[in-house]
Amino acid sequence: MMPDSPLFAVDGGGTGCRAALVVGGQRIEAAGGPANAASDFPGTVATLRPLLAGLAASAGLGWADLARGRGYLGLAGIMSPDGGARLAAALDLPGVRVDDDQDTTIVGALGGADGAVCAVGTGSFLGRQSGDAIRRIGGWGFHLGDQASGGWLGRRLLQEALLAKDGVVARTPLLDALLSEDFGEGGISAFQFRAKPADFARLAPRVTGSNDPAARALMAEGAAYLRTGLSALGWRPGETLCLTGGVGPSYAPFIGHPVTPARGTALDGALILAERGA
Repeated sequence: MMPDSPLFAVDGGGTGCRAALVVGGQRIEAAGGPANAASDFPGTVATLRPLLAGLAASAGLGWADLARGRGYLGLAGIMSPDGGARLAAALDLPGVRVDDDQDTTIVGALGGADGAVCAVGTGSFLGRQSGDAIRRIGGWGFHLGDQASGGWLGRRLLQEALLAKDGVVARTPLLDALLSEDFGEGGISAFQFRAKPADFARLAPRVTGSNDPAARALMAEGAAYLRTGLSALGWRPGETLCLTGGVGPSYAPFIGHPVTPARGTALDGALILAERGA
């Protein structure tokens, strides 16, 4: 591989993706459309080809130059090494590493430091980096996992509201509002059958930004899961800990450990993994 061969990376998801190219000490970035290989494999290829070609062209390079470079594509919907290899072959980039978008989040947040990341948005997963080794837990989806996530908080909030309606737990102003103003009689029960994880997650700000006793109890419950997950990963107090995602930072007052701001983005993490040789 030539010394001036490019380094390139993609951070891709269901709503859009970002790409970066580093060559000759210059970093160039561009944004593209959706790139979820599980839900739309042909569409993902159709998004990535012009995106990467445009980046290469802006640096005076061609597709063959990318093929000689080092690349890492962190994409939603890549569930196995075979899936990653299939996409790499479809892009005619056989040497590029294609994986899901979890490692890029972990490495981007931590940079080169040892530590752990709790990535908590609509869904959730945890990861720990030690040297170049990365271990992950969670990320199994709304129905079987995603504890502490926005979707989980929304679902648990509605569960508590129904328990309050039945007199099993104490009523609070937040739970009363859900039962009367927001959903009404029978509304919560009907909501569950049409709602998707993102619909439940839209209720999460009612929890994360509230001092209501029910909300604080749910935040404590979510934080307990995160602490248990961190222990399972081998994380120890004193190591770096980052809380990322739309919901993650809200757990800082509940987690019981000092929290460090993320050093970089998932795209930064993808570039680091590309530089490591993927």
